[in-house]
Order: sequence, then structure tokens, then C-alpha cells
Amino acid sequence: MHIRFTKMQGAGNDFVVLDETAAALGLQPAHYRQLADRHFGVGADQILTVRPSPAPGIDFEYLIHNADGGQVEQCGNGARCFARYVHDKGLTDKDVLRVQTLAGVIELRLAPDGRVRVDMGRPAFDPASVAFDPRGLQPVAEGLGQKWPLALEGQAPAAMVWIALVSMGNPHAVQLVPDVDAAPVALVGPLVEGHPRFAERVNAGFLQIVDRTRARLRVYERGAGETLACGSGACAAVSAGIRLGLLDKRVDVHTRGGLLTIEWSGEPHASVFMTGPATTVFEGEIDLPADASASA
Repeated sequence: MHIRFTKMQGAGNDFVVLDETAAALGLQPAHYRQLADRHFGVGADQILTVRPSPAPGIDFEYLIHNADGGQVEQCGNGARCFARYVHDKGLTDKDVLRVQTLAGVIELRLAPDGRVRVDMGRPAFDPASVAFDPRGLQPVAEGLGQKWPLALEGQAPAAMVWIALVSMGNPHAVQLVPDVDAAPVALVGPLVEGHPRFAERVNAGFLQIVDRTRARLRVYERGAGETLACGSGACAAVSAGIRLGLLDKRVDVHTRGGLLTIEWSGEPHASVFMTGPATTVFEGEIDLPADASASA
């Protein structure tokens, strides 16, 4: 199976982008794993697929597969790359796009400076929105938000961490840390991501608040491990910080891959907006086995 692809990145979060507007490629989970593999494939945090409009009023459908081959609901950095891709490839001449994802319809706006602004939708903070089992736990109120105790096992440096639950269409557990560089992301991230209280696993965010308009963030992503940036994770972290009374309505989030600007009014029915870069790295072609399971 011979396919063309585009390698893109947004704040260091890197993607393989596939065009299925003319016809579906029929890829299997093992194909996505091979594409994402940094030794035997192209290398990427996620695989993004462009599909034609599924309904009137929608410009495209947008599919996201993690490096482990599993499909996920949302990817903010990927959404910006998606918008840049369809515009640069001549698939649309619109500067404002409505795109269908598993999490719902999102709006993408291309700015004259090359950055992309994404309407990421409304955040949700109830345990059910992130498939979290709260039985037997007592949250602590802070500001208008809550922090939940989460007991850790294995080699965790602490027996328990306090997390804020946020859904941006995909699940996030955000914990505050004094120094994001010193945070035990590689150790605690997997313990939170795969914690049995999260029925569908979770993205584990480590948030350092610099001041009310600046924050630093690392995210151990569900199915991908730590990435250089996580757009939905930045939206979740800022939303949690605003709810906890720690951040203002517009925050510059410094990730290891670059700067993302997150805006949220704090109103219950208001969307979170994310602005950041989207860049093409290179184009290429790759041969994949027709039956990926044979080589998986």
C-alpha cells in the first residue's frame, strides 16, 4: 500500500497528515502505529486524517489516531495543523472552517500571521465527563472548582496527588506543581493516565502557574506519552486554573515545544479559544503492508 503523507508540527507536537477526501485508505490500527513509529515509520505523536464533509454546514471531518493506534476525540495542536493543511493543499479557500470530530464540531480560524485560532468548545468539570469514578472520594473546593484526591501505586514519589478534572471533549487530569521542570512526569504520568478510576484513561497535565497571565505545562498524553505540547491539555489546564481562581481569562502557556495562548471567559456555556502555530515540516511517501496485522 503506497500512500502520500505530510509531516506537520504545532508547538512541537508532531503529526502525520493523510488526505482521504477522495477515497478512504482503509488503514488498520497497526498501520497508524507504524506511521507513528520513529524508527520504522515516519514518526509522530498522532496521525490526522482529512475526510470530506459528513453533513451540510460542515467543511470536513477530522480523525485523530494516537501513536498506539487508538482513535481519540480531540487534539488541539492537530486541529491547527489540520486547518493549515486543507488551506495550503487547496482543499478549501475559507479562512474559517467548521470541522466534525468525535468530540463534536469545532471552528478553526486562520490568522494573517500564519497562526490558527481554534474554538475548542466548552470545558466540562464533572467526573462523568472524564469517565472518572468518584466513589469513596471527597473533593476539596477551591475558588469555583474542585480538586480530587487520587491515590497512586507503584514507584510514585507521593502516595496521593490532587487533580482537577476537565473534559475538552477528551479527558484531562490536571495537577498543580511548583516547578514543571522538576515534576516527575515520566513516573507519575503513566500512573495517572492508566489509573483504574479513569474508565477510558486520561491525559495527565502538570501545571506550573508563573503569574495570573502566564503558565508552564507538561502533559503525559493518553496513548502517546509525554509530548512537547498538548493543545487540549493547555485548554484544560487554563480552564482548571481559572475555575480554581488562580488564572486570568487570557493566559500564555509555555510548553516545551512553544507558546500557546488560551482564552476563556469562565462562563459556563462559553468556549475555550486556543491560538498557536502550525507548520509543515516535509512531504513524503511510504509503503505500508496491505495487511498490517501480519507485521504488527
